[in-house]
This record gives sequence, C-alpha cells and structure tokens, in this order.
Amino acid sequence: MKATWNGVTIAESDDTVLVEGNHYFPASSLNRDYVTFSNNHTVCPWKGVASYYSLLVNGELNPEAVWYYPDPKPEAEMVKDRVAFWKGVKVEA
Repeated sequence: MKATWNGVTIAESDDTVLVEGNHYFPASSLNRDYVTFSNNHTVCPWKGVASYYSLLVNGELNPEAVWYYPDPKPEAEMVKDRVAFWKGVKVEA
C-alpha cells in the first residue's frame, strides 16, 4: 500500500492492518521529511486516545492528516506503532 499527498509518497508498506476501513501503516514506513508536529488529540471509545501529525509538502500544510494511537487500549493492540491517514491523503495499492 502507498499513501500519497500533494505529489509525494508519505508512507509505503506491504504490511498494513485494515481497521474500520483505514489502512494502518507501520510507523517506521512514514516519511518523516514531510511530518510536522500537531498537538491535537481525539478519543475513540474502543481504541483510546489518538494523537496527530500534520503534513508539510511543497510549502502546503495539511493539518492533522496523520493519526496514531501511542498507547491503544488492549482490544486495539493491532494499531500500536502504526499510523493512518485522512484529509485528502490517497491510500491505494
């Protein structure tokens, strides 16, 4: 699977986990050259507290386009050390 935004590959891996329609990529596959800090957090009732990264590509910012669960609940252990995408990030095979 490959995640792209604004013409660049943000992450690529053959080892994704599909949860609720979202492909979770290994955190190690994330191209950190395009990742910036975000202090946004949300709560999922069964996965726990999500943290976010923003993307900065070719001078364009995509705020909170990447999310991850630093300490997922036990039933969501499959997303630990993984990231997922939204806000226009295209994920395809």
